Formats: sequence, structure tokens, C-alpha cells
Amino acid sequence: MARSPFKISSSIKLETRRGGFANPRWVALLESIEESGSITAAAMSAGLSYKAAWDAIDAMNNLAGKPVVVTAVGGKGGGGAKLTARGKDILAMYRVVEAENERFLAGINSKLRHAKRDLQVLGRLSMRTSARNQWTGKIVQIRRGAVNDEVDMKLAGGDRIACVITHESVENLGLEVGQEVIALVKASSVMVGTADGGRMRLSARNQLAGQITRVTPGAVNTEVVIGLKGGNTVAAIITNVAAKELKLAINAEALAVFKASSVILGVT
Repeated sequence: MARSPFKISSSIKLETRRGGFANPRWVALLESIEESGSITAAAMSAGLSYKAAWDAIDAMNNLAGKPVVVTAVGGKGGGGAKLTARGKDILAMYRVVEAENERFLAGINSKLRHAKRDLQVLGRLSMRTSARNQWTGKIVQIRRGAVNDEVDMKLAGGDRIACVITHESVENLGLEVGQEVIALVKASSVMVGTADGGRMRLSARNQLAGQITRVTPGAVNTEVVIGLKGGNTVAAIITNVAAKELKLAINAEALAVFKASSVILGVT
């Protein structure tokens, strides 16, 4: 099961109408008094000064209506101390409430298993860029070169995209196989091909096959959106003349073509 990098935590604080009555440190003080019978030892265990421990005891005794802690006069160190029946009841009640709170938090935290993934998705959605095409995928191969490296990434639907970037960029981004990356391609860098005229042989490394889902003519250019496997899409901007010559239509098979050098990679 995936572990979340986040965890929700909280602490219980008991309050009365007259003010705060018990917090985790004061409860720890009561527990230590019950165990050690010493104010000095209990204060050290709870991380309180001797004076702060006495102030806490006085406050709890005053707010509880009945004494929570009783002490016996002793020598240096304040003598002995013990919880009253009222103090033991309050301590037990606090632990019951605390246990319920822990169960509640456990249920909440179990829902955070995919928090990292979800935050990454939100991060991608909030990214602002002029590139019309934005995909996320995982790196499946990195081919090193003297100056440039070729990085292959696989989209959720199975399509692969090749990207050529400098070796320095690969190092700076810390790219490695299995890593999740974002690929950006401007719509103006994408060419559209159809099945008419036979099989095309092109130098462009990226040739993604799909079906046309939208054709939006403009004054000069036409935006063509091609649906890929797995729900991904590719948008291309071509001239109106080219769109007319290709006889583009909804649901027609088409090929989105773009160079590996036209792909920009990003990481979150």
C-alpha cells in the first residue's frame, strides 16, 4: 500500500466554562505523578519547570471543583503527591477521548495514501504555459549522446513520445528511467496527416495515430484535435487551405506528427 508523505495529527485539550483545564502536557504531568508520586520527577518527565508544574496543579485543582492532586509536606523537592479519585477519573476520561481521536485520525490518514499523486496532478493543472499540448507520462528509455540525449516517455494510453534535449538538461532535471515527466508541444509544431496517398515516410520521430475529435476553423488557421488511446489528445494548428485539402472530418483517422526536438520536458 502506498504511503502518504503527509500525516494529519492533533492533540486534545479539555476546557471548562472558566478556562482551559487540561492539555497533553498537563495530562502527562498527572500520569507521571501517578507513577512516581513526586512533583519534581513528574515535572521533569512532562517537560515542565517545577514552578510550571505547581501552577498547572493549582489550576486543575481550582477548575475541577474538587482536588485533582493532593500533596504531602516533605523536604527538598516538594514532598510526595498523588492523584485523587477525581484526578484518576479525569485522566481516564482524557485517555478515552484521546483514543477516539486517534481512531478518527487513522481513518482520515488512510485517505491520504494518494495525496502525493493528487497534489502532483493539481500542480500540473495549475501550471501556466503557452504550449497547447501537455501530457504526463513515464520515462522508459534514455539514449545518451555526446551533446544531446534522446528521452522516450510512455503515455497512460501506451503511446510513446520521443524528445531530444541536451545532455546538460537531462542532468539538470535529474531524469531517469521510471520517472514521471511532463511533455509540452506547441500546436503550431504539430503536422496532421491522413491515410490518403498511402503510407507516409517521414523523418519526424513522433507519429501518433488517432481519430479526429474536433475541427475548428478560424480566419486563417484551423485547430484540429486528434484523440489518442487512453483519453489523451493532440492539438494541431494548420492552415485552412491544408485542412480543406486533407478533407478533415470528425471520427476520421489521422496522424499527429511532430519532431522530437519540438518536445519540451518538465518535472514537478
